[in-house]
Amino acid sequence: MNQNSNRPEIIDVEVLEPANSEAARSMKTYSMIVYGMFALGLFLGGLPSIIGLIMAYVKRRSFAGTIYEEHMGLLIRTFWYSLLLSILGAMTVWMYVGSVILFGVAVWYIYRLVRGFARLSDGKGAW
Repeated sequence: MNQNSNRPEIIDVEVLEPANSEAARSMKTYSMIVYGMFALGLFLGGLPSIIGLIMAYVKRRSFAGTIYEEHMGLLIRTFWYSLLLSILGAMTVWMYVGSVILFGVAVWYIYRLVRGFARLSDGKGAW
């Protein structure tokens, strides 16, 4: 029998601060601002979305292990997928299918922003 069998197993974990801490409030506020930048991008030609994308990339690593990391990942993926599909839609607009693609991308983009923001304000992860 092993002499160390009575010892508890040591687990390496990172202790996260409580949800109502100052750090958590700061992360939530920052995430809301990034969502706001993405929403402004709908009305101002996309430049605020690019700023929001940069903001999301800057903080994603420092939000690791929290629900805010999920939100940053959601926003980053939303940006790149919507950009890719918008380019596809723009290239095929002459076939009239592009208009449908562009409309679908806009609806999907808005849905992801609204759903993500609602979950963020409820204190939940992105999905």
